[in-house]
Amino acid sequence: MLPDNAPIIGIIDSGINDHPLLEGAIVGAIGVPAELGAADVWGHGTRVAGVAAFGDLRAQLATSDHLVCAARICSARVVNDEGRFDDHRLVPSQMREALTTLNREFGCRIFSISLADTRSAPYAGGKVGPWTATLDELASELNALILVSAGNRHPRQAERQEEGITDYPAYLLEPSNRFLEPSAALNVLTVGSIAHGAGIDAELIDQDVGVRPITGPFEPSPFSRAGPGIGGAIKPDIVDLGGTMVYDRLNGLRWGYDLPSAGVLTLNHLFLEQMLRSASGTSYSTPMAAHKAAQLLARFPRASANLLRALLVGAAEIPEEARQRLIHLDADSKRHICGNGYIGIERATYSDDSRVVLYAEDALPLDNFAVYEIPIPERYLTQAGERTLTVTLAYDPPVRHTRVDYAGVHMSFRVLRGVTPDEVVEQFRWRAKAEGKAPKLASSKNCDLQPGSTLREKGTVQTASVTFKRGELAQYGNTYYLVVRCESGWADYIAQQRFAVVVEIAHRAGVQIYQQIEQRVRIRQQV
Repeated sequence: MLPDNAPIIGIIDSGINDHPLLEGAIVGAIGVPAELGAADVWGHGTRVAGVAAFGDLRAQLATSDHLVCAARICSARVVNDEGRFDDHRLVPSQMREALTTLNREFGCRIFSISLADTRSAPYAGGKVGPWTATLDELASELNALILVSAGNRHPRQAERQEEGITDYPAYLLEPSNRFLEPSAALNVLTVGSIAHGAGIDAELIDQDVGVRPITGPFEPSPFSRAGPGIGGAIKPDIVDLGGTMVYDRLNGLRWGYDLPSAGVLTLNHLFLEQMLRSASGTSYSTPMAAHKAAQLLARFPRASANLLRALLVGAAEIPEEARQRLIHLDADSKRHICGNGYIGIERATYSDDSRVVLYAEDALPLDNFAVYEIPIPERYLTQAGERTLTVTLAYDPPVRHTRVDYAGVHMSFRVLRGVTPDEVVEQFRWRAKAEGKAPKLASSKNCDLQPGSTLREKGTVQTASVTFKRGELAQYGNTYYLVVRCESGWADYIAQQRFAVVVEIAHRAGVQIYQQIEQRVRIRQQV
């Protein structure tokens, strides 16, 4: 039985049915509009809810004799029995009513949306639609973490289906494989899909040599749509397990819906006929990520949506399997497919002896900056081995879909070393014309965080890291400075912009640094 304070995930979909495995987990269900009812006839919503509640159900069944449910579920049905939106109701108004109602009545702060405007053209840059803007507004208004699927596309049809293998992964970057609305939204987390495996069990290979895999585990799913997002922002933000496709010489490209080994395992809405079923799609990678977000919220129940985004994205890394499969693509193309990568939930939730995560939630007046000390322990400076510093910033600016400059406020960060606090302030304070420019700072004192500022600052969740070489650190001292800047745009009517920032200090050789950092932080707090 889940505790009464367990996190709640809101499923905005086709409704939900009272599946036995969700007994005690469903806290409420509504229809928007009400005449839709709350029951799930199409089946999509119950499948999505199953993944949100249990995560990787196949892995759970393989490793444990009992299932662990990480979240309670509430549901808003917004589509009809065929999975289509009502032509007499605007989708943005449905979204606003659905999310605000679930937030108000059930306290829901995590939402999973695995729907898209299939009538819209793939996003090719420029202005976005009102559905996208509505989700960005709601993320800020409700202080809610909204996760949206990157969307699916059947890569090849009819006589070209064998190209599903031969042209993979190149077709993931085709213009027709770009996002549909609302997947480009800035203040939400857009989730792409990676494969759970090859999608073929040994029995199937023995039966038919004409069945061939497209992917291996942790490689991009063949159906997952790609970015970039608004203004070239890194999108999708993250990827998670959503199944794969398999080429069958007789039946073409097969999904997890008809080939169980190709999909993730989840709940069947017609549970009296069959309790579980399989499925493929970013529809399932999205609640898979929401499941991790619920685990994180259980650990930090007072965390803002910005902090949740920063912790999740800061703990994401493109899997090595995906890197190898995409090795012939440039860095931008890899990001368009995999975003910032796959979330390591342990990395997002806990520090350990050789890896320390520090975070802050704050707000800045427009055209101001904040400076944070980053304590660098002695062992980090002197012990050999790969050392990394990762910074992640998340904020939720006002947006306006009618403007080319969509976000009304812009934020950024820098990490400086080998400088005094006064030198930091001199670099970033407002200066009158008569004062001239700030004194030039040696480039070596500005940490070379990657991806660079030009790319990362296009999004409202920004993450970058630097790896230090042996012998490089001793000359810069044991304190680095993180500078977070807030610059006004057209949204000059707001007094301040809230944000969260996360810093990860890691020594990959396993050198213990946690205790040294903890001691310095305690001393600083006492002072």
